[in-house]
Amino acid sequence: MSTLALILAVSPLVIAVYAYAAYPLLLLLIGRRPQHRLSSAEPLVTVVVPAYNEEGQIRGAIEALLAQDYPAQRRQVLILSDGSTDRTDDIVREYASQGIELLRMPVRGGKTAAENASVAHIRGDVVVNTDASIRMHPGAVKRLVQAFADPTVGVASSRDVSVLAANTHANAAESGYVGYEMWVRSLETRVGGIVGGIVGASGSGYAIRAELHRIPVRADLSRDFSAALTARKHGYRAVSVSDAVCFVPRTATLRSEYRRKVRTISRGMETLLFNRRLLDPLNYGLFSWQLISHKVCRWLVPLALIPSAVGLSLLARDHIWAVVVVGIGLLGLGVAAIGSMWPTDKPMPRALSLVTFGVAANVAVIHAAWRVIHGHEDHLWEPTRRPLGTAEQPRSST
Repeated sequence: MSTLALILAVSPLVIAVYAYAAYPLLLLLIGRRPQHRLSSAEPLVTVVVPAYNEEGQIRGAIEALLAQDYPAQRRQVLILSDGSTDRTDDIVREYASQGIELLRMPVRGGKTAAENASVAHIRGDVVVNTDASIRMHPGAVKRLVQAFADPTVGVASSRDVSVLAANTHANAAESGYVGYEMWVRSLETRVGGIVGGIVGASGSGYAIRAELHRIPVRADLSRDFSAALTARKHGYRAVSVSDAVCFVPRTATLRSEYRRKVRTISRGMETLLFNRRLLDPLNYGLFSWQLISHKVCRWLVPLALIPSAVGLSLLARDHIWAVVVVGIGLLGLGVAAIGSMWPTDKPMPRALSLVTFGVAANVAVIHAAWRVIHGHEDHLWEPTRRPLGTAEQPRSST
C-alpha cells in the first residue's frame, strides 16, 4: 500500500518534470536550426477576423491590418461579425472604401461556425486568422506568408508577445507563461522533416494554406488547434515564425484569465478527442509523441494531483515529509484564494500573482476535464474581453 501511495503522491511531479523540462530538452537535442526559405512571392492573402460585439476593439484591429507591410492589392481583409448587436458592423463599414469587407452572420453561431461560413467568400491562396483584440506587428503578415516558400509547411503560427494594457494591473505571470510556450514552439519547429512541427497554432495569429482552411471544422471545436492537426493529416507540418509578432493584451484579471482557460482547454480537449487517431505513434510517429508530450502530459499534471492528494494523505500517517508537502499544498491554496479576491484596481505582488496563476491554471484543467466528461451547454464561442489600448510595444519583431 505504501508503494502505491508513493507512486500516486509523486506522479504529478514526474509528469510535470517530463512535460515542462525533459520534453523541451529532448526537442533541443534532436532538433536542428531551421533553414528559412525567404521568398519574394506575394500571393493573394485573405485576413479573417471574427468579431462579436467588438465596437471597442475592431477599429484598432482594422488599423493594424491596414498598416501591414503587404501590398493592398494582394490583400483581402474579411471581418466576420458573429451576429453583433453593438456598433461593430457600422464601424467596419466605415472602412469599405479601403477594401475592408464585412460578412455578417444573421444569427450568432460561434467563431468556428462563422469561419466555416466565410470559406465561400475567401479569395486568397493563404488565409491569415487573427482576433479583434490582437494587434499584429506591421511585418507579421509578410513573415507568415514567407514561411510557405517551404512546400512542406501547411500552417505558420505567430510569436505571441504578452503586453500590459494601459492603466491596468493585469497579472504578470501570464507573460512568463506565454514566453515559455513560444520557446517550446520554436523548439518544435526545429524538428526537421514532415514528421515534426508545432502541435497547435496560436489563435492570436496564424496563416494556413487556403485548401486546408476550406476543410470544415466542427463548430464546437477549436479551429486554431485543429489547423495544425489538419495540416499533419494532409501531409503538411505547422511551424512557428519567430519574427511574425502578435501583441496580445493580458487579460484584466485572474478571474477573466481563469474563465478563458477553462473555455479554451475544454475546446482543446474536445478537439483532440475528435482527432484522437493522431495520438497513434504507429501511424504518426514523432508527431504523436509531440502531441502527447505537449498537450496530454500537461493536462495530466493537474489531473494527477487528485490521486496524489490521496497518496499523500496515506503517507502522512507515517512520514513527516508527506505532512510537510500537504501543508505546503494547503498554504498554496490559501495564497491563491487571497489572490483570487485581490482588488482589480491594485497591482498584485509578483509572488502572489505567480502562486495564484499557477493554482488557477491547474484548477482550470480539472474544471475543463469535468466539463468535457459530463458535458456542457455553452459550446458557443465567447471572445476574451481584453483591456483597451496597450502599453508601448517593441519597435521591431526580432
